[in-house]
Amino acid sequence: MTGQTYVGAVDQGTTGTRFMVFDHGGEVVANAYEKHEQIYPEPGWVEHDPMEIWKNTKHVITTALGQAGISPDQLEAIGVTNQRETTLLWDADSGRPVHNAIVWQDRRTTDRVEQLEDDGLVDTVREKTGLEADAYFSATKAEWLLENADPIKMERARPADIHDRAAEGDVLFGTIDSWLIYNLTGEHVTEVTNASRTMLYNIHDLEWDDELLEEFNIPREMLPEVRPSSDDATYGSTDPDGFLEAEIPVAGALGDQQAALFGQTCFNAGEAKNTYGTGSFFLMNTGDEAVESDHGLLTTIGFQRSGESVQYALEGSIFVTGAAIEWLEDLTLIDNPAQTAELARSVDSTDGVYVVPAFTGLGAPHWDQRARGTIVGMTRGTRKEHVVRATLESIAYQTRDVAEAMEADSGIEMTNLRVDGGAVKNNYLCQLQSDIIGSKIVRPEVDETTALGSAYAAGLAVGYWEDIEGLRDNWQIDREFEPEMARAEADRKYDRWGDALDRARDWARDGD
Repeated sequence: MTGQTYVGAVDQGTTGTRFMVFDHGGEVVANAYEKHEQIYPEPGWVEHDPMEIWKNTKHVITTALGQAGISPDQLEAIGVTNQRETTLLWDADSGRPVHNAIVWQDRRTTDRVEQLEDDGLVDTVREKTGLEADAYFSATKAEWLLENADPIKMERARPADIHDRAAEGDVLFGTIDSWLIYNLTGEHVTEVTNASRTMLYNIHDLEWDDELLEEFNIPREMLPEVRPSSDDATYGSTDPDGFLEAEIPVAGALGDQQAALFGQTCFNAGEAKNTYGTGSFFLMNTGDEAVESDHGLLTTIGFQRSGESVQYALEGSIFVTGAAIEWLEDLTLIDNPAQTAELARSVDSTDGVYVVPAFTGLGAPHWDQRARGTIVGMTRGTRKEHVVRATLESIAYQTRDVAEAMEADSGIEMTNLRVDGGAVKNNYLCQLQSDIIGSKIVRPEVDETTALGSAYAAGLAVGYWEDIEGLRDNWQIDREFEPEMARAEADRKYDRWGDALDRARDWARDGD
């Protein structure tokens, strides 16, 4: 492959890290993946080891390049995409984290969010950030770390108060994009989509918000500089004396869901995608207008290119979809995810069984932190096939919850939905989703659109791709799914889903 050049993308997700290399046509020419440990210190707590993530990142980069016979200096740029909201602090001197990263799924700060509600700050948070006050976002995670991280872990001659050192810029805050860019380039930056998920960033003024920083007692000095998602000036370059032995610009970054929006070439207002990963994330581009939601959705930043206006999006965050399939594996109801389609097809229906996979609460449009997973409608005749089918149906129902809210907020009737992520390889799920939502489901040839989106952002910044029209030309359809179920039947099943949701709500109580 000598002489050709490419763009690489680090895709750091909830369960693992991937590195993919793309050519001019948007085709994958190299790919490596490695899982990392999920750490559960207490019920409802989820952590990752940032040093393990960085080690794995280096490993997948070198592995992918080596297996494909690509030299690092054939990369014109690297893009980064990441699990959003996951939060860590690290020592600026040593570059080492002061604590494990707190993952977006973590619920340890639920009480703090309820305090915000009691203090009447929910509307303020929503007006400034477009977000619901929820433990999902970074602000309360960073606050918890500042209050609870052990000073002894800090590599300093004397243990020092972490908050005091943060106020001096000696302890740094970041989401995973910042952590990777810092380790790749030495620069402490983030970009607008990740900043917009912290519950600290004013998405209208496009700056860190002093009132919110004061509320969560987070020093401005520890925050990264916020840059465009596709940055002509680049965020910095890899160290030629480092693990790659080459100086490669890191020029683009997006939170994973916005990266998928970009990779699905949803560049115009009204275009929408849904990514089926650990959770599912449904985004619609609303152009340069931040549309306020009246139906439980988030207003967020979709992307920004250098010298251009921010593009906003409406988002419905569904906390558990792919993770529900992993749960079936954990219970040994299935041996692997591919088995779900076979088992679901083996029965005519769920036999009245509904699964509500609210393992970490309910996200959009319900926002119930104390909801918990529920199975209802079981009889002595219920078999695992019914539970598996009901679990797949729960993914489709949750997506319809968000789709209806999206149409109500935007005033746009959705005729097709672009889908991506691991779960969309399941044809049964794609057809079921089309039936329940009542619109066409469009699956692209390259379904790893998260990595592709960050590669596009980086490649545009350095001129590897000239303009977004060329990216549209790259986007190719693999398969389309049209509704086959009678509308009345889909509506009947969906109405019953609402009854099941009611059983799951407000379940978790302190001390239970």
